[in-house]
Amino acid sequence: MLPLDLFTVSDARFNPPPAKRHIEEAVEKLRRRHVRHIGVYDPHGGQDNVRRLTGLHETSSIHDFTAVVAHRGASIRIPRHVNQEGRGYFEDRRPAANCDPYAVSEAIARTCFLEGDTGEEKST
Repeated sequence: MLPLDLFTVSDARFNPPPAKRHIEEAVEKLRRRHVRHIGVYDPHGGQDNVRRLTGLHETSSIHDFTAVVAHRGASIRIPRHVNQEGRGYFEDRRPAANCDPYAVSEAIARTCFLEGDTGEEKST
C-alpha cells in the first residue's frame, strides 16, 4: 500500500452551486473536531503526529486548526481553482503516512457528512 499524507474530500454537494457553502460547512465541522481527528490520524493515537505536525516543512501545527487557500502548511488546503470556481474538493493534510485509511475515511465521513450542525451524529 502506498503511504498517504493527505486525504482529498469531496461530495456531490461540493460541485453544483452553492457548493462553496457546503465546503465551508464541512471544514467548520472538522475544525470543531480537530483534537478528536488527530487521535485517529495515526495508529498511535496522535503520538506520531506530535513529531510530524510541527508547523514547519509544509505541515500544520498539531495545536492549531487552519484552513487556507493554496497553502500546503495548513490543516485543510483548499486548492486555488476550487476557491475561484466555488466548487470542487479540499485536502485534509493532517493524516500521517502510516494512518489507517479506513479509520481516517470513517472519521472524515462521519464528521463532514453524517453529523448534524451541532456536531452530534444524526439519527438514522
